[in-house]
Amino acid sequence: MYRLARTGGSPELLRRLARRAEGWAGIVDGDGTVLQAVAGSVRWPAHEAADLASAAARQLTARGTGSYSLDTDECAALLLPLERASQERAFDAMSSHDIASHDRGSHDRGSHDPAHLDGPPQDRTSPDRGSQDRMSFARVSGSRGPVLAVVAPKPLPVGLATLMADAVMPLALAWASENVERKRRRVDLAESRGREAVLHLLMTNQLSIAHQVAGALRPRLPDPVRVCVVECSGGQRDEVARICADVSGGRTWIVRCPVYARHLILIAPADEEAREQEAGGGRTLGLAVAGLVDDCVVGVSEKVRLPDTATAYQQAFHALAVARGLPGRHARFGAAAEPALLVGAAGARWADALLAPLLAHLPRRSQDPGSQELSATVASWLAFSSHATQHLKIHRNTLAARLKLVGELLGLDLNQVADQAAVDLALRIRATPALPRSRPGGEAESEDLDTVLRAPGVQDWAAQQLRLLAGAGPTGEQTLRTWLGCEAQLAPTAAALGVSVPGARKRLTRLEAVLCRSLLRTPSARYDLWLAFRAVDLAA
Repeated sequence: MYRLARTGGSPELLRRLARRAEGWAGIVDGDGTVLQAVAGSVRWPAHEAADLASAAARQLTARGTGSYSLDTDECAALLLPLERASQERAFDAMSSHDIASHDRGSHDRGSHDPAHLDGPPQDRTSPDRGSQDRMSFARVSGSRGPVLAVVAPKPLPVGLATLMADAVMPLALAWASENVERKRRRVDLAESRGREAVLHLLMTNQLSIAHQVAGALRPRLPDPVRVCVVECSGGQRDEVARICADVSGGRTWIVRCPVYARHLILIAPADEEAREQEAGGGRTLGLAVAGLVDDCVVGVSEKVRLPDTATAYQQAFHALAVARGLPGRHARFGAAAEPALLVGAAGARWADALLAPLLAHLPRRSQDPGSQELSATVASWLAFSSHATQHLKIHRNTLAARLKLVGELLGLDLNQVADQAAVDLALRIRATPALPRSRPGGEAESEDLDTVLRAPGVQDWAAQQLRLLAGAGPTGEQTLRTWLGCEAQLAPTAAALGVSVPGARKRLTRLEAVLCRSLLRTPSARYDLWLAFRAVDLAA
């Protein structure tokens, strides 16, 4: 029994008991809930055996004292408590005569006569049913903890009572050990979900709440930060997370990405990383992780302030697309201006006007999403596409309904890349509150997106974005424009270019390396590229 407990735990012990009893064995809580069970016979349905064991456990709990058995015409349910104190009382009540009589299948009425059992009449075994229809195991004080229950056909197998007495101690130890492991996994899951919640709050720029939630976890949120996205091989994420924690000395926030099952998101203190790089010969956290873990790819963002964590994550994700093609499996995002910082007061007013219907929305029912929830939903969808359901923990139908409502409020078709790019830019501008909003000279003209894209700073940014396309050959710009014109869908793009779908995918993968941006996976640079092409076309 102890060997089974060590090698197979409680499932193997119950399986041994079920085979020996030619019936059913399980662990049942005091309220009759079956916690774990194994059926060793098909002589009657397993659910009927479970029902009988549950009834016996409820009877025992309700009475406080009584027999640890309940039987029918065909079978009997035998119970023994797993709690140590209750076991001792049960063993004291089980005399050698008791065990011997059960092992021989003896049915002497004696002190185990059902007429002497306490409890409700419907739970007693009637003395008129004859000696073959009753079986009592021990009469001891009841237990509200879990009990070992065995349901066996009559006549009971020889030695079953002794086998149960031998099994209950190792079973109790195995069950307690497994309970500790289950609790540990629940604690780990709770911590992982807590870190995921903090990341979500940072992404939506809710810093005050993020600091409050993070206060119960370690380490404290750093500022400024660098964000690293680590792509692991299948099944290695937990081990890579442990390595990252060791390498960073426990000073890095490590979050298991809720969208991509192979990704880890590291929020590292940028100042401390710079000092360690100077002291350690230029080896940063991202380089150290890529060097220690085989088949691990790392993308690293620029140094940003904590409120810009969402921007840093997108930068790290774009760097990850570049790192996949490098022998060192590590890349840092190149310096690039953020268009939301270049639009000026005209861009800020345009963004406010575009988003006004969404921000002023009041739900008709209390359970409907408000403006803040709708804004978070569309921002997550623009960043992660259909994976937003995993990010927000909502059903895909809920996501579709919210996006339909957002489109109606804004008067836009969110199935088109042009309108997606406009909303994405407006949300990024909205998240930059330092931009001026006042109109010089009291001008009354209204801004539109084309007016914003004609700003000198935006024109310079667009030219810089597209300058890299010169290294992609004559088909680079054509492929990119066609892909954006086909709403970033591969099949229509391939048809328009006259190539196969894998061929179109290969072209876009090569463009990712040239542009140092992710295109096919979200977060994608498609919105920035559409805005850059539009700005260049307006200038021409």
